[in-house]
Amino acid sequence: MSDVVVIGAGVVGAACAYFAARAGLSVTVVDRGSVASGTTGAGEGNILVSDKEPGPELELALLSNRLWRELADIGGFEFEAKGGLVVAESGEVLDALTDLAEAQDRRGVRRTPVSADELRGYEPHISAGLAGGVFYPQDAQVQPMLAAAVLLRHAPGARLRTRVTVTGLLRDGDRVTGVRTDKGDIPAGAVVNAAGTWSGEVAALAGVPLPVLPRRGFILVTEPVAGRLGVPLIRHKVYTAAYVTDVASDDEGLATSAVIEGTPAGTVLIGASRERVGFDRTLSIPVLETLARQAVALFPVLAGRRVIRTYCGFRPYCPDHLPVIGADPRAPGLYHACGHEGAGIGLAPATGRLIAGQLTGAAPDLDLAPFRPERFAA
Repeated sequence: MSDVVVIGAGVVGAACAYFAARAGLSVTVVDRGSVASGTTGAGEGNILVSDKEPGPELELALLSNRLWRELADIGGFEFEAKGGLVVAESGEVLDALTDLAEAQDRRGVRRTPVSADELRGYEPHISAGLAGGVFYPQDAQVQPMLAAAVLLRHAPGARLRTRVTVTGLLRDGDRVTGVRTDKGDIPAGAVVNAAGTWSGEVAALAGVPLPVLPRRGFILVTEPVAGRLGVPLIRHKVYTAAYVTDVASDDEGLATSAVIEGTPAGTVLIGASRERVGFDRTLSIPVLETLARQAVALFPVLAGRRVIRTYCGFRPYCPDHLPVIGADPRAPGLYHACGHEGAGIGLAPATGRLIAGQLTGAAPDLDLAPFRPERFAA
């Protein structure tokens, strides 16, 4: 019998397994697919503090940012402390962006104002005519699938079982004591629900509501694009200030904003779109065209470059835009680590550390009350 069963082998589940195992617990991870086969495998690998307003999520992001930098010593998942450049198209937008940056600065976020004339010192190929921006040196990037795999590989003694579907939860009275799967029962002292967009379905197996909904997004991947003298064509993660508004929006309809970054392989990733259409994976050519136009408007050098592939994923969206982290008092023995929307990769280490702390009785690094699972009950 394991001390903990983690449902989900994405980056959040992997982080929960890593920190729980490092705390001395025996861990089994189950996933109905393979490692990082869900939302993690369709992500860009963002580790951002720049897109978060002061509040609980920013505190979580700052903790996670520090932990990612410590985990980078493990190696193997392409951690890039490249920094993020947020740009504004108009003076009015720049004023709002500057106000946000100043508020973030008071919470420990490092930032540097960038004038219109200074933008090309950060990104030589960026479009002319922008009003300015803010540079965030703490922003970083990982290869998300590698990150999940590396964390699982370095979780001492953790057992990984893929292609195993959870069909129910074992109970002893009200207490959750393991999982029932299509490959047999797995008893455990606790169960962690890290099933991403499908976490609401796992919670329902315990009879508790959890409003985690899918929010679809597309990404374009270009052919490798070389810069000069070994310097990447696009040096940082670059996005327009509209991205921050889109992240915080409750609108079910389509929202797109330019988010562009290079990879060690030389390809360029182009996002970001958001829309709530359930689990519909239908390829939307109009959305892809919009993303491509926005990318070229921000970086004209991308015009004429070929897109070699595109993919979509489903962000696990919660109505209040905060993740669900911690023990569920409605089902003792059940813990949740889900609902991070598009920030799950960036917030994974902090989530895993907080879950491990609850499992072992350690003092939390920050207040978990804003993330409590039962907050949606009313």
